[in-house]
Amino acid sequence: MTTKQLYNQIQQKKSFLCVGLDVDLTKIPQHLLATEDPIFEFNKAIIDATHDLCVSYKPNTAFYEAYGLKGWQSLEKTINYINEKYPDIFTIADAKRGDIGNTSTMYAKAFLEDLNFDSVTVAPYMGKDSVEPFLAFENKHTILLGLTSNEGAFDFQTQEIDGKPMYQTVLETSKTWKNSENLMYVVGATKAEYFKEIRNIVPDSFLLVPGVGAQGGSLEDVCKFGMNKQVGLLINSSRGIIYASNQTDFAEAARTEALKLQKAMAIILEQN
Repeated sequence: MTTKQLYNQIQQKKSFLCVGLDVDLTKIPQHLLATEDPIFEFNKAIIDATHDLCVSYKPNTAFYEAYGLKGWQSLEKTINYINEKYPDIFTIADAKRGDIGNTSTMYAKAFLEDLNFDSVTVAPYMGKDSVEPFLAFENKHTILLGLTSNEGAFDFQTQEIDGKPMYQTVLETSKTWKNSENLMYVVGATKAEYFKEIRNIVPDSFLLVPGVGAQGGSLEDVCKFGMNKQVGLLINSSRGIIYASNQTDFAEAARTEALKLQKAMAIILEQN
């Protein structure tokens, strides 16, 4: 999917919501545990209930890897279901990979070709040759960790080197890499005060923004400082939507929470 197609979906749905599919078997409704594939059945119900309110789904691969082969099969079934039934949805493999040379090429092949995700999250710490293999895939996107929402982000990402925070150096350097037009960036909603400076460096890129809701980030603040002419934001919500209920009404409850965010986004889009 191209960024133009993604922007078209944002306009049509009046939403820039990304739903995180982080499935924990201890948190899903108990009645699903009796099914052949509880993870997939949970995801399928959430997707069917929310697909018209969001433009993206983001499975965090750790929640699938933790269940071994069955977890990977559930992930594959989930992404195939989205691609076949809702091909307009932008899919993100939240894998946070990053290694040198052939290893990155294999990671990229696994997520962007074999599983056919539209994008994958990548850690930048090992530099250019760990990221460029992901960028080589046409019409696929690499979402680089820029400034994350966790407390530990301050350990390294905001530390200054020659008077400049490290995350700014990462953003600036990444623009020099081959096929850098395929880059997007993760920027945490809890760091809203940094968005203005980030937009000075990457004015046209899409930003994947976790941390709205459960982690305390403000949708309004993120949009005020982070939105660009093509919106340029994917606001992720995981727990606040998918675990809105752990009863048989879980899908309806998820839709209710997603609708709240979609309506707030529609108002923001009308004002900009």
